Amino acid sequence: MKYKVLITDHVWPSVEPERAVLARADAEIVVAPDGSEKTLAALAKDVHGILTCFALVTERVVREAENLEVVGRFGVGVDNIAVDVATELGIAVTYVPDYCVDEVSSHAMALLLAWNRRVTMFNNAVKSEGWDSLKLGMPMPRLRGKKLGIVGFGRIGRSVCAKARAFGMEALAYSPSLTEEDAAAHGAQLVTLTELLQQSDYVTFHTPLTPETEGMIGAPELALMKSSAVIINTARGAVIDETALHDALAGGEIAGAGLDVAAQTPPPQNHPLFELDNVIVTPHIGFFSQEAVLELEERGAGEVASVLKGRMPDNLFNTSVLTHHNPRHRLPRR
Repeated sequence: MKYKVLITDHVWPSVEPERAVLARADAEIVVAPDGSEKTLAALAKDVHGILTCFALVTERVVREAENLEVVGRFGVGVDNIAVDVATELGIAVTYVPDYCVDEVSSHAMALLLAWNRRVTMFNNAVKSEGWDSLKLGMPMPRLRGKKLGIVGFGRIGRSVCAKARAFGMEALAYSPSLTEEDAAAHGAQLVTLTELLQQSDYVTFHTPLTPETEGMIGAPELALMKSSAVIINTARGAVIDETALHDALAGGEIAGAGLDVAAQTPPPQNHPLFELDNVIVTPHIGFFSQEAVLELEERGAGEVASVLKGRMPDNLFNTSVLTHHNPRHRLPRR
């Protein structure tokens, strides 16, 4: 084999789909036994490509890999990759931005519906205390006509919008680059973030984690929300200040939260948010279906294979690398 590709980590049973795709590009794979920086830096020394899921591809890892041409992400965001260092060195960074749109948007709606219909509360009560243990006096409003605030209106946000409207909800959208016309074309009303937080009965997040979005929701923003409102987060945990969210939930400033992500992955078992009855948690599985994972494996590996063979990948994240004065990659120059 001509090339070597390091797979830092994966959460699926096998890497045979990746192996098959990369073999067609004359590349063999090396699977890291763990995702520590020390291990990855040692294994990266002679590789031409890196494929990562959740492990951190740090500056040290990138700089240690003297033959590195491409870092590929199994996923939508690239916040676990030292993209600035890769770009500085002329290394391409690829990702798969659209493989799990259906899954994540459905998961966001599942968390929303679980809250609206109090699914986990009734499930737990029936199993622990009996069929008639709960009297029907809890808040349980009709979903039709309620407002869903969608923060981030890309592929997933727009898919959530369509699914929410099928339930009769009104959609409010906030995204810095969104226009009124584009929002309206997808059935949403463009509003400011302040307006969205003030008016929404449910708020769902679909933004990447960037310096601009990290901690974008803190105590002042949570204080704008209705006391009956519920937050849904299937994007990135660090978009919301978790201490502020805990305090707002514990103090009754908002009604509840449905979380598929945490700021630290994996989070500690004794995470304060997990101790609250008004929080539903799932372990970052919004992306998952058998179909989505197979697509992710094959497309993620395919992007890396394309770069190694000097072909333009479908999804190059750091496009400025195409004008690098001395690139490691062999992609067409601009």
